[in-house]
Amino acid sequence: MIFPDLSMPLPGPLRSAHFVGVGGAGMSGIARMFLDAGITVTGSDKAANANTASLNAAGAKISIGHDATHLGDAEALVYTGALWPDNPEYLAAVERGIPVLHRSQALAWLVGSTRLVAVAGAHGKTTSTGMIITALRELGTSPSFVNGGVIQGLGTSSGSGTDDLFVVEADESDGSFLLYATAVALITNVDADHLDHYGSHEAFDDAFVDFASRATEAVVVSSDDAGAIRVTKRLTHDNVVTFGEADDATVRIHSVTSLGPVAFTVVVDGREERVQLAVPGHHNALNAAGAIAVLIGLGHELGAAIDAVSTFAGTQRRFELHAVVDGVSVYDDYAHHPTEVEAALSGARSVLGNGRLIAVHQPHLFSRTRDMAPEFAEVYERLADHTVVLGVFGAREDPIPGVTGELVSSGFVDPSRVDYQPDWELAAQRVAEIAREGDIVMTLSCGDVYRIIPQLVAAIDRYPVVTASETVADQVPSEEA
Repeated sequence: MIFPDLSMPLPGPLRSAHFVGVGGAGMSGIARMFLDAGITVTGSDKAANANTASLNAAGAKISIGHDATHLGDAEALVYTGALWPDNPEYLAAVERGIPVLHRSQALAWLVGSTRLVAVAGAHGKTTSTGMIITALRELGTSPSFVNGGVIQGLGTSSGSGTDDLFVVEADESDGSFLLYATAVALITNVDADHLDHYGSHEAFDDAFVDFASRATEAVVVSSDDAGAIRVTKRLTHDNVVTFGEADDATVRIHSVTSLGPVAFTVVVDGREERVQLAVPGHHNALNAAGAIAVLIGLGHELGAAIDAVSTFAGTQRRFELHAVVDGVSVYDDYAHHPTEVEAALSGARSVLGNGRLIAVHQPHLFSRTRDMAPEFAEVYERLADHTVVLGVFGAREDPIPGVTGELVSSGFVDPSRVDYQPDWELAAQRVAEIAREGDIVMTLSCGDVYRIIPQLVAAIDRYPVVTASETVADQVPSEEA
């Protein structure tokens, strides 16, 4: 990967920009905002997808594959953090001496001097950002925004508004969230991740303290997460608003019911209101509490903020239903950290009924798999009825000797509840052998695991799925078979 030089000054006015790795949700959202600003946009990615098609339809020129000629006469190059330094388009830009911007720098360029709400955290930030954006629009506000995932109710991950307000999902993975001139900072949690960049838990905490301290208006931070509590104790900001289930939270929630779409009671300044969301999972009650706290901080009344947040219908790749085949529901989720996996699986269980939960885990990053394999194994064995582990999606990392998905599967106490199968066709077949009517099959990773879904659907469709009244033993071949 290329580590961004965050000290590099942002460019002045631009007439054209080229995006490398433009097919991702975040990158495509920023590219779309550049188009909205009247800037000529070109881009490239290794494979076509819905985002590249959408950008082409909007007037961008997107190429598939990477070649120096794709750079054309662009005045700046924008790259994703997963880009390798030998990319020919990147090298051509460096040779020409044009500005080479990490996507966070391009986003900071877009934000300019507008009033910024920045949402950060090891997990929960895409959903929290989506809740805030959805609610602000429901409240009649017109913010500009860039989110890390497509917001279901809006059908997009970015948009240009008419108000002097910008909402962004701020990426902490490489420290680039420290670029922004933030008015309101929301910290969903400080659950240590990306230690390949930070080097230690202490350095990770330090970055969040720095991020919060830069906020000019308010810091909204979890009252429940241990890391967030550590950060809060170090803040000297004069407007810190906490949210969560802790008794002393500024925006406190209690009486959470998570059977199906989650509901809870929120208490602010002694006033209690019941909240009913459209999305499942206890974690989404906490995400909503943070969003409500931000909305109040922006001047909106509690009741109106609750009503607006309640319209949020989710984001793509967050417990997203793809298909129902012979009574088996196939979902996809972006969860790639043990805490996120726990939230995703718990949310799935809240709507599962009498079925079983079959997880398909694609480990993301060799370093995360090496460092967190026992935690992944524990949460999958505790919350999924069966888990199929795929090979590691390395993204920006080179392979680490000895680090494979088997590190996760070998951590199960009961080996009969897990399969390590890096061959996707065989993995899909194994899921089909296990699945029965009423079950949920759920893929989990921020890699490309969603691409296995057509194979899962086809395998389940081919395999004789049994009804819920039959036993697993009736369906799954024995070792002797």
